[in-house]
Amino acid sequence: MATFPDNLSYTKDHEWLRLSGDTAYVGITDFAQQSLGDIVYVELPKVGDTFEISDPFGSVESVKSVNELFIPVSGEVLEVNEALADAPELVNNDPYRDGWMIKIKVVDTTEVDGLLSAAEYEDFVKE
Repeated sequence: MATFPDNLSYTKDHEWLRLSGDTAYVGITDFAQQSLGDIVYVELPKVGDTFEISDPFGSVESVKSVNELFIPVSGEVLEVNEALADAPELVNNDPYRDGWMIKIKVVDTTEVDGLLSAAEYEDFVKE
C-alpha cells in the first residue's frame, strides 16, 4: 500500500514537494515508484538550472520504462541528490527521504497552493 505523508504537496504527474520557507525538496511519490518497479537510473538537472512550473527537469528509468519528471513549481536548482547516481534504488526504498531528487529555490510560493494535498492525491490515484 502506497503512503502519502500529510506534510507534502503532490502533482498529478506523481511528484511530491516539501516546502520550507522559499526552498523545497522534490521527488516522486511512493505510488509512482511502485508503478515503475525497480529504478535503475535517475537523470537530474545541474545546480543553477531554472525551470518554470510543470517543465520537465529530468527522468527516471526503471526496468519497465523511462519517465520524465516534471517540476511542481517554478524554481532554481540549489542541490541534486548525488547519492542517486550510485544508488538509484533509494527512490524505491525511501521515496520521501533518502530518495529525494532535487532541492530548489521556489520563485513563487503561491504556486504550491495549486498542488494536491495528501488526501486529494490519494483520491486521484484511486481513480
